[in-house]
Amino acid sequence: MRLPEVFVAKMKKLLDEEADEFFAVYENEKINGLRVNPLKTDPGAWAKTAPFSLSPVPFCPTGFYYEPDEQPGKHPYHAAGLYYIQEPSAMAAAEALQPEPGDTVLDLCAAPGGKTTQLGAMMKNRGLLVANEIHPKRVKALAENVERFGLTNTIVVNEAPETLAERFPGFFDKILVDAPCSGEGMFRKEEEAASFWSPAYVEECAARQRRILESAYAMLKEGGILVYSTCTFSPEENEQTMEWLLETYDDLRLLPIAKIGGIEPGRPEWTKTNRSDLVHAARLWPHRLKGEGHFVAKLQKQRPTPPWSGRWAKANAPKAAVRLYRQFEQQSLQTVQHGTILSFGSHLAMLPDRCPDLSGLKVVRAGLHLGEAKKERFEPNHALALALRADEAKHVLDLSSDSRECLQYWRGETLSTGGDRGWLLVTVDGFPFGLGKEVKGTVKNFYPKGLRLI
Repeated sequence: MRLPEVFVAKMKKLLDEEADEFFAVYENEKINGLRVNPLKTDPGAWAKTAPFSLSPVPFCPTGFYYEPDEQPGKHPYHAAGLYYIQEPSAMAAAEALQPEPGDTVLDLCAAPGGKTTQLGAMMKNRGLLVANEIHPKRVKALAENVERFGLTNTIVVNEAPETLAERFPGFFDKILVDAPCSGEGMFRKEEEAASFWSPAYVEECAARQRRILESAYAMLKEGGILVYSTCTFSPEENEQTMEWLLETYDDLRLLPIAKIGGIEPGRPEWTKTNRSDLVHAARLWPHRLKGEGHFVAKLQKQRPTPPWSGRWAKANAPKAAVRLYRQFEQQSLQTVQHGTILSFGSHLAMLPDRCPDLSGLKVVRAGLHLGEAKKERFEPNHALALALRADEAKHVLDLSSDSRECLQYWRGETLSTGGDRGWLLVTVDGFPFGLGKEVKGTVKNFYPKGLRLI
């Protein structure tokens, strides 16, 4: 592929003897990966029986490489949320943050959702995960991926980092800033990224990253962990941005990231002050491991922060609407959903535990979208189906992934069953896939129109 001449000259100077090995990578095909969803299946066991040839990513327990001729994105398992297609080196950032169930976590620049879905799965749907994306078009893809993965502890918002910083000072245990960057690690994956690149664009990205990090620092509580990552090789956006952050906030300290599976240290010699602690950061080089490239740094905040003094969310759903949902739940589910229920017009959502007040924020998805109250009936949402396990539904229609009926359902067609059970969970090889309503032998299809197979 054709790389920008200035970029080539810059990397030759930076990498010196490594440069030929680095540029040789661009003669090969890009590396493909997927990350299995542990909320829905056991990653290791599933990988052995998967309909694709998979091999493990050494620095991500749920990550796997797949061969270039495979197309896992077109399999119904993808639509069922069993895995997320993700560039392998991008998996390292969430692994560095290591959120735990019960944590309060922010993914500040979250679209399209690869790292958000990884964080939510690591949290086992417990605690609070706020996924923010400033761009209105990109936030829709983020919300769809959160839904597909079956995340119920996640609030998706569409705000500027500064707006959130004013609202949530010292609120979060852990924050991920996967910063918008010059995308040098994407050149092989997206050749269009190379056409955008210029030294001026690198400087523009570095300035934007600093503004985002100021907001992230403000939202981190004492002892909290901040992980910063980019998919670029540029020292200006990586080591030098971390150098600026550490000099600006002297209570931040870098924490070491394990250098496994070909991950290498950061380069102190590429900072302006030859800052030695930058060896704790991680560089994922495409000529040192199977991946397109990433930079990751992990920091901890030492300075005390006052307790957050904001308001918590309170239930506001009309009793009649909640009653309709509970009737549906009693008739169709084996499980009871517990939590604070909010209404957004006629729609109901169940919030994660200890969710802050969301009023005034542009909320795209609030926890688990239960469905919509319509006159004297309740229509469950696709998100509810994908958040369930098969044994949590009273009525199940299981389809084989390689069957004609599975394709028919995925296309939005009705199915003939001969039954009359009402709402049922449609599964593919036992994995929740969507909803149907079985009346007088026919299953009316409720698979969302925008997600149907064309």
